[in-house]
Amino acid sequence: MVKMVALYKRPDDIDAFLQHYEQVHMPLARKMPGLRRVEINRFFDARGGDADPFLMAELYFDSREAMFASIQSPEGKASGRDLQQFAGGIVRIYFADVETEVF
Repeated sequence: MVKMVALYKRPDDIDAFLQHYEQVHMPLARKMPGLRRVEINRFFDARGGDADPFLMAELYFDSREAMFASIQSPEGKASGRDLQQFAGGIVRIYFADVETEVF
């Protein structure tokens, strides 16, 4: 299994960011072919301050080939265009092989 990780810095307008993210971007991303699981993580500071990074999305796929094919699909390209338009300056994308141990 592999995952694509989107790591977001704290946006200037959190409410506008979350509205677009939840109502526009993630519905686009969830249409990507071969997507197996999505995990959204909202960071917090244990001392009560503002956490940065702000949010992390993890999108899981069966293989590297499946992930890259999904990114190149029409649905993947639509999601990528939207990402650049609303969060291009605050997001970094990473790719990882996943090893899981359950205890």
